[in-house]
Amino acid sequence: MKLYKIIASGFGTGYAPVAPGTAGSILGIIIFYFFNGFLHDLQISSRFVYMLNCVVIILIVFIGVRSIKKVHAVWEHDASKIVIDEIAGVWIAAYAVPFKWQYYLYALILFRLFDITKPLFIRKIDKMQGDWSVMLDDVLAGIYASFVIQLIILFKIFV
Repeated sequence: MKLYKIIASGFGTGYAPVAPGTAGSILGIIIFYFFNGFLHDLQISSRFVYMLNCVVIILIVFIGVRSIKKVHAVWEHDASKIVIDEIAGVWIAAYAVPFKWQYYLYALILFRLFDITKPLFIRKIDKMQGDWSVMLDDVLAGIYASFVIQLIILFKIFV
């Protein structure tokens, strides 16, 4: 159970006394930035990096849902301590951005904006009571953020 709590709480960032979701998102974007920086330094093709990122995101989503299911036995549904969903969501937001810190910052800000305001179908998913719903509202927030970042890149806004 301890390992599931560590994973679900984003290595303890979910225990932050203020804004645990933001703390988990910050940890997530830092990990993703350095992971991609490592791959960038190895001069791996961007196609392989995108493929590898996709595999890592899918793994973290499934591992996260498994951990969420386990901690729901002792924590309330979607407890504020659960931030693995924020980590997955911010990774999705930053999935296909060029390796520049500014884009990772945009991913973090936009993801948090969509995660907090919960527009369109995000709120509907958030109100569901399943283990998957805890993860899927953040996945959708990450997708929305990714879409906006791609528009920013396409139209060269803020860059």
